[in-house]
Amino acid sequence: MWETGSMKPRLTPEERRDRRQRAVRKSMFVLPSSITMASIFCGFSSVVMSINAAGATPERYFLWAGGLLVLAGVFDGLDGRVARATNTATEFGVQLDSLADVISFGMAPAILAYRYAFFHLGIHDSTLRAAGWAACFVFTACGALRLARFNVQVRAVDPRYFVGLPIPAAAAAVASIIIWHPVPPVRATHAYAFAVELFLVGLLMVSTLRFPSFKKASASPRTSMVTSLMVVLLFALMILFQQRFFIGFFSTYITLGLLLNLAWKAGWRGVEPPLDGVEEPETVH
Repeated sequence: MWETGSMKPRLTPEERRDRRQRAVRKSMFVLPSSITMASIFCGFSSVVMSINAAGATPERYFLWAGGLLVLAGVFDGLDGRVARATNTATEFGVQLDSLADVISFGMAPAILAYRYAFFHLGIHDSTLRAAGWAACFVFTACGALRLARFNVQVRAVDPRYFVGLPIPAAAAAVASIIIWHPVPPVRATHAYAFAVELFLVGLLMVSTLRFPSFKKASASPRTSMVTSLMVVLLFALMILFQQRFFIGFFSTYITLGLLLNLAWKAGWRGVEPPLDGVEEPETVH
């Protein structure tokens, strides 16, 4: 049937509904990648804030730069969950997510760390500047290596655990120190200690130690309820402790991960150790 004065066929209600459903379906595929782009935006903006950290109040820019890295981590955790919830996981999304991680959690925190701890003090201490340069490069390089290893091992590891410290957590561990104390260090000893932290966090990323992954949602109603309560508790702690919350949270995550690996080595099985060789992806986007 044709509309009056038009050569276009008149669509039936069922056809119009199907067309709307197809349009909604196509738009849903864009949603996870849009969240990933938000993560990239936060990483890029963090770099801009790090560069702008000059003048009498650099701590304000450093605080913003660190906070943007934490926000980038939030978006990084959301994109995969949205992709799984909407069944819109694609290979394009996987590759975009890896590139976003290199920018937001590899390069951006390294630039922030260098600008925060080594730039000004390094003007009068060439050794410190070189040490900071090396530490920031090692952090970035280890992050890239960790992502490359993750991409090739994604279907061969237990999805309950990350192999090595995940790069968003590594970036947040660096950013949390700056959020806690945004005023740049005034002593070379503090800057050298910060360089040591960058080296150690980088080594943890390329290590074979296992760290818990919270990306795989449980189907158990009880577990879901406990998870929801934990999220509420974390928000309450963040409101209570404010800037100190992040350094406490990520320090606890890394410490518990290290203790868990030591316990497994000692034979403890209170928490089931990882089982490799599985065919389920660790995360998807």
